[in-house]
Amino acid sequence: MQLLNNWRIILLLCLTLGLAPFFPEPHIWGKVKWIAGGAEGMQGADWFDVLLHGFPFILLLRLLIVKFIPLKAK
Repeated sequence: MQLLNNWRIILLLCLTLGLAPFFPEPHIWGKVKWIAGGAEGMQGADWFDVLLHGFPFILLLRLLIVKFIPLKAK
């Protein structure tokens, strides 16, 4: 669980796996544009690619929510 709450590791994952390959544009950015354009022609491997490259950003969003939104006391 400590690994999921480590800012350094999650930011490193976002900057490496999340954005790789970097040229001509980050891979996840190309996939997000493809999905926003209607996802015409996307196959299973493309959706897996979105999941793989997007997972670090999901972890980052989760960490932001856990750290900055306090839980309500019961």
